[in-house]
Amino acid sequence: MKIFFYALREYDEKKYVEKFAEQYSFEYGFTSDYPSMYNVDLAEGYDAISIINNPMYPEILDAFHKKGIKYISTRSIGYEHIDIKYAHSIGMRAAHVVYSPNSVANYAIMLMLMACRNMPWIMKKADCQDYSLKGKVGKELSTSTVGVIGTGNIGKTVVKHLSGFRCRILAYSCYEDEEVKKYAEYVSFDELLTNSDIITLHVPGNAENTHLIDEAAFKKMKDGVIIVNTARGLIVDTQTLIAALKSGKVGFAALDTFEGEAGLYYLNKETEKLDNDNMAVLKSFPNVILSPHMAFYTEQAVSDMVENSIKGILGLENGDNSLEVM
Repeated sequence: MKIFFYALREYDEKKYVEKFAEQYSFEYGFTSDYPSMYNVDLAEGYDAISIINNPMYPEILDAFHKKGIKYISTRSIGYEHIDIKYAHSIGMRAAHVVYSPNSVANYAIMLMLMACRNMPWIMKKADCQDYSLKGKVGKELSTSTVGVIGTGNIGKTVVKHLSGFRCRILAYSCYEDEEVKKYAEYVSFDELLTNSDIITLHVPGNAENTHLIDEAAFKKMKDGVIIVNTARGLIVDTQTLIAALKSGKVGFAALDTFEGEAGLYYLNKETEKLDNDNMAVLKSFPNVILSPHMAFYTEQAVSDMVENSIKGILGLENGDNSLEVM
C-alpha cells in the first residue's frame, strides 16, 4: 500500500505518520500543500490519499481517479467536504476518522465555564488594570441547566464530564444512548431549547442539521442563553445569532466554529486584510468567544487522526469498512 498525505503538518502530524508507517508497513509521500488541480501529479503511483477538511469536488476527484487513486481518507470526523456520491460513482471509496472524544468535550466545557464567568471581559479589563467588580458577575455552571444536542461519542462524553459539576443535564438526539440516561434526561428538541441556560452542540455538519439553530429556535430559548458550538459552523445561522446577540436573547456565544471560516482557519493571515463581515461583527461583541476551530487539537487526538486515517485506508483494501463513509 502506498499513501500520499496532503496538507501534512510537519510540526505535529509527520512524526505519527513515520511511527505508523513502520507499524502498519506502508509507503508514503507527503506535501504540506492542500490538494489542488496543480499538484494532483504528486499522487501518481499511489493507491490512496489522506487529506484534511479541504473541498474534494468532482473535477479534482476525477483527476485523482485518473492517476490511479482508489481510496481517499479525511483526517477528520466530518466528511461533508468530500462529494461522496460522486466519488462512489467513479469507483473511489472514502473513509473518515474517529479520535479521542475527550479533546472536544473538554474544550466545550472550558468554553461553558469561560462564558459563565465572563472571562474574556474580565481578562480584557485586567489588561487595562481595571480590577473592579462591577459588570463582571458570573453564573455557576453547577446551578445551570445544560442542554446537550447530539449524544454521539463527543456529546456523550460531554454529558458524563458535566455530571461531575452536579448541573441539570437535558439531552436531545435522534438516537438515545442508555449510558447517557444515567446522567441526563432525554427531552424533545423544543423542550431542550425552552429549558436550557446553556446549549452545547454536538451534531454532524450535514444538510439535515444546516441552520438547526435558526430564528425559530432562538425565539424558543431563554433570554440570556449561552450558546456553545464546537461542532460545525453551519449548524447555527450566523445572521440570526448576531441579531440574537444584539437583542440580548443570547447572553454569550462561545464558538469554536462558524459559517464562513473556510479559507481562514488553520492558516496564518496576520499580514492580510480579512474580507469576512460575519467574523468582524462577532469579534466586536464582548460576550463572544471566537476560537479558530481548535477544540480537537490535542496530542492524543492528532495521533488518533493520523492512525485512523491510515487504518481506514488499509481497511478499505482489506475488507474492513468500519471507517468507510457511504
